[in-house]
Amino acid sequence: MGKDWVILGTFEFLADVQIIKGKLESEGIEVRLKDDNTVSVEPFASNALGGVKLMVHRYDEKEAKAIYNEIRNYATDKDGNLIVCPICGAQKSEVYYARKTILYKLFPFLEPKKYKCNNCNFLTKAKK
Repeated sequence: MGKDWVILGTFEFLADVQIIKGKLESEGIEVRLKDDNTVSVEPFASNALGGVKLMVHRYDEKEAKAIYNEIRNYATDKDGNLIVCPICGAQKSEVYYARKTILYKLFPFLEPKKYKCNNCNFLTKAKK
């Protein structure tokens, strides 16, 4: 893809990225998807690949990120409430998987769910 492209976000399902891709393109921002063909043929490979990557030109990154932040869905708890960061109080967390060990790379569904705050980057474990 080259050094001119940056990853704006990653998505487990191809359908999730299509909405944001369409919005960015309607605003005149060129978008590329990485690993979308593989995930469309074999959806279970999404976790192993790290999901579908939404990429934009480096010079469009700031504008694209602002649009993306307006329309993205943030993580919610089992009752549908937005996850609140215990450090900064922001309600802008996303599900986060580190996949640091070989076990979690081979079996990503075994890794405990965590949330990463998009405001301060603090990691919170999911409550059971």
